[in-house]
Amino acid sequence: MQELPKLNFPAADLRLKEGSKGPQVWCETRRQWLVLTPEEWVRRHLVAWLVGVCGVPALSIVEEYPVSLNGQPQRADVVVVGRNAKPLLVAECKAAEVKIDQTVLDQAGRYNAVLKARYIFITNGREHYAYEMTEAGYRPLKQLPPLF
Repeated sequence: MQELPKLNFPAADLRLKEGSKGPQVWCETRRQWLVLTPEEWVRRHLVAWLVGVCGVPALSIVEEYPVSLNGQPQRADVVVVGRNAKPLLVAECKAAEVKIDQTVLDQAGRYNAVLKARYIFITNGREHYAYEMTEAGYRPLKQLPPLF
């Protein structure tokens, strides 16, 4: 199995196996084996953190959430749906070696222009940034507030 980067998330209890297309990881929310890409490694840790540390119910997490931008189908990496069944948080995950910059925030912001979630979270597993949507734009947060 490939060497996986150390992330700035608590250790996640992930099920890994060697598949015909390389390493695979079990996705609890989608109930299937996925190719273990560098981005998927980060996403699995983010989901484990949201559930295990932040107390987000697993059933409130939707991965690869469909978003239509200018008529083109896109997918937000992770969306947390609130008790009202509307998006509460949009998260964009990048591989550990990808720099988290304005481009990543802009991508999450484009998704959120459609979804209208209160929070955006962007991460490469090593750096994490949280934002709250306000009337004046996105306000940086030191950390995510309790979501549930």
